Amino acid sequence: MLLALSILIILHEWGHFQAARWFGIRVEKFYLFFDAWGKKLFKFKKGDTEYGVGWLPLGGYVKISGMIDESMDKEFLDKEPEPHEFRSKPAWQRLIVMIGGVTVNVILGVLIYSGIKYVYGETYHPMEHVQHGIVVSDVGEEIGLQTGDRIIAVDGVKPERFEDTRSIEVLMGDAALTVERDGKQFDVTLPDDYMEKAGEEPFAVIRMRLEVDTVIAGSNAEKGGLLKGDFINKINDSTVQFFDQVVPFLQRRKGETIAVEVERDGQPKLLSIDVMGEDSKKAGTIGFMPKDYVATEHFGLGVSIAKGSKDAFNLLMANIKGLGKVITGKVSASKSVKGPIGIATLFGSTWNWARFWSITGALSMILAFMNILPIPALDGGHVFFLLIEMGRGKPLSDKALERAQIVGFIILVTLMVLIFGNDIYRAIVG
Repeated sequence: MLLALSILIILHEWGHFQAARWFGIRVEKFYLFFDAWGKKLFKFKKGDTEYGVGWLPLGGYVKISGMIDESMDKEFLDKEPEPHEFRSKPAWQRLIVMIGGVTVNVILGVLIYSGIKYVYGETYHPMEHVQHGIVVSDVGEEIGLQTGDRIIAVDGVKPERFEDTRSIEVLMGDAALTVERDGKQFDVTLPDDYMEKAGEEPFAVIRMRLEVDTVIAGSNAEKGGLLKGDFINKINDSTVQFFDQVVPFLQRRKGETIAVEVERDGQPKLLSIDVMGEDSKKAGTIGFMPKDYVATEHFGLGVSIAKGSKDAFNLLMANIKGLGKVITGKVSASKSVKGPIGIATLFGSTWNWARFWSITGALSMILAFMNILPIPALDGGHVFFLLIEMGRGKPLSDKALERAQIVGFIILVTLMVLIFGNDIYRAIVG
């Protein structure tokens, strides 16, 4: 998380920095993390700018000469504006400086998503392999789905991939799933607060036929003669053909020896396999994994950019929609918002480049969106006041801008305390 945020913060602040330099505005400081109370991990000066790393890893900043910002440095207000200062430049130039960081974050998000498409392609489950329907979670049951249901359309459109039924647009709520059950079709509409109810749990996964894909070396399954490519049909004379059926079945028979009937090369074969007992960390398992029918599609550079851009902006629109639901009270802010602690859990405890870049790309788009909100002390607050200035033909008073920064700072600190507290509460209570 720290690496991802460092990349995003440096490039965001570089957007402001570079735009300021284009217009001859002096940048006094360029910092990764905050040097609160003047404490710095290290610093160096090049030209008119001091570069460094602060000790408080909650963001970063550039200090632009002649600008009223969160530093609340007001000494320059007693002097006449100098040519290199922010306040001496035309409003349109100052506007470009203020949107420089957000612009870089949007471009970065699009580039990351496009790069993911180009390098990794898209791995998905073709709907032709979802013949046996779905296995629903608790939240899936709550919205009206049942294990064995087949999703045949999303908002009236037949999905080509199972992932189309769980896209971010669908999960934000209001989507209508056309479901087939026992030969009858009906619609299930996801509620407005679906994401709040579900959290990170999907409403359903694919119901997988018990075709053995991996037999773990040294496992009881290997000792009992189970082979890759076997189809499991029965256990102890009970028909058990799907993975969601075999898991609870084995959990009820820890330490027992079971008779497993498999289909191998079109012929039935009976195997005797021991289920791991209570004294094992793998209690209730025999040591195999079923086949997952996935496909991977790779793209050229042009298609990758088009698909990556679409994914990036879909995520942006989903966040806008999600914020709207929080503001209107349709979903709970405490259950929908994650701070640094919550974000860190998304990355996981093992290194995975695809996951790292995917989350970093998402954070870049979210950072752009959050920063452009018209809250004083954020980029969007500065943009809001500049637009007012351009509309009325003259700037707001320095006193008004100063007070707005104080209000914005109080809002941000309050939000930070609430979000951190929410993260800690969720980490402890769940």
